[in-house]
Amino acid sequence: MSTTSTPPAPAKEHDRDFLGHPRGLGYLGFTEAWERFSYYGMQTLLVLYMTKQLLLPGHIENIAGFPTFRAVLEDVYHGPLSTVALASAIFGLYTGLVYLTPIIGGFIADRWLGRTKTVTLGALLMAAGHFLMAFDFSFLLALLCLLTGVGCFKGNLASQVGDLYAPEDLRRADAFQIYYLFINAAVIIAPLVAGTLGEVYGWHYGFGAAGIGMVLGLIIYLSGRKWLPQEERRETQVERAARPGLTRDERNAVILLIALLPVLAVGAVGNQEIFNAYLLWVPDHVDLVFFGRTMPTSWLITLDAVVSVSCLVGAVAFWRLWAKRFKEPSEVIKITLGLGISALGAFCLAMAAVVHAPGQKASIGWVLGFELLNSIGFANVFPVGLALYVRASPKAVAGTIMGVYYLHLFLCNNLVGWLGGLLEKMSGFNFWLLHAGLVGGAGVIMLIAARTTGHLLDPVGTDAGTEQT
Repeated sequence: MSTTSTPPAPAKEHDRDFLGHPRGLGYLGFTEAWERFSYYGMQTLLVLYMTKQLLLPGHIENIAGFPTFRAVLEDVYHGPLSTVALASAIFGLYTGLVYLTPIIGGFIADRWLGRTKTVTLGALLMAAGHFLMAFDFSFLLALLCLLTGVGCFKGNLASQVGDLYAPEDLRRADAFQIYYLFINAAVIIAPLVAGTLGEVYGWHYGFGAAGIGMVLGLIIYLSGRKWLPQEERRETQVERAARPGLTRDERNAVILLIALLPVLAVGAVGNQEIFNAYLLWVPDHVDLVFFGRTMPTSWLITLDAVVSVSCLVGAVAFWRLWAKRFKEPSEVIKITLGLGISALGAFCLAMAAVVHAPGQKASIGWVLGFELLNSIGFANVFPVGLALYVRASPKAVAGTIMGVYYLHLFLCNNLVGWLGGLLEKMSGFNFWLLHAGLVGGAGVIMLIAARTTGHLLDPVGTDAGTEQT
């Protein structure tokens, strides 16, 4: 996004109405929580809905424009796609594009509509998309509405959190931690509510709950508008032309940050597979019966969210204690360690495919092992990578680089969509061993990058930011 010479008025230091922070943080936090509730509620159901109903005979014929859409996908994947492979490809395309469209949404806000109108438009599009998911014929239109809505909403809401504070206000980092807790609370609750409604009572109830959540989020956002930052004045052409150019070291740092995106993308496949093949494979191969009742598949997402939050808090505490006695490693080294631990998590699922009695399902302990190791690893990958890109990117292009950072998830989710199609062609052991190998290989490449070009990303000051989480 473009910077402006007249920034919005930040919050006063004495504004501590919400947990010691400006009241606007509460409105933004609850708005984001409801948006994430709607997003993860729908994403939890997406693959299950497609494989158990939408893409089956009697329903797939009703989807408007689907024959052409399927032909394009099968041309990309070089052959006919089964129901599972087709669902996986659609999932990968959708969840990949979710991380591409915010760049466009930021451009729309900067150039034409401003953040408030763009966020409002995004919320309305997402709500419409969730409600349209209830009908077979409007499936592709629903996905289009959701994609454009997330693009308009995601970055333009989060950027307002930072603008609540003056540059010297040290509460900013703590504010984003609170904001992130709102997100994770929604991730935990969404599968329990929308997922259970969709699986137990009917898919349209789950999608409807997601849509209602998005409407509530928009109401909260608009009701708190007077407590939020003012709209930024957009730059003139003269002001943009007067920006200083990048130095040689800054250009090299940008090139390296972009070059690492494919490595981060491959390293995230084990984690991103949780919403795809993981939901399809685990119920068929792992015993999910508790006290005589089978746990709904969507609850695996809540389990993952709870473990992820716990491991994130644990990782922060661990590195703070470590720093008191030892030198804290750089972000690149932390990412390398995280990828290695995540690879061990995927290996747990590979072992679950072979270590069980004949004719019986594997113990849920293997799933818990995967969740724990993957979450410990990913706690040192995604947020640490975010901190690395915030700190190492030149200030003149910091906003653009942050948008570019999310491209690794776009690449990853499209790769996950392709890998998910292999679930029917490979044994469970080979399938998850492949994921472990990819994640571990990404860790090796990251280690090589740290040893050969890491000096370009070494901290040069104390301005390591976390405010764009």
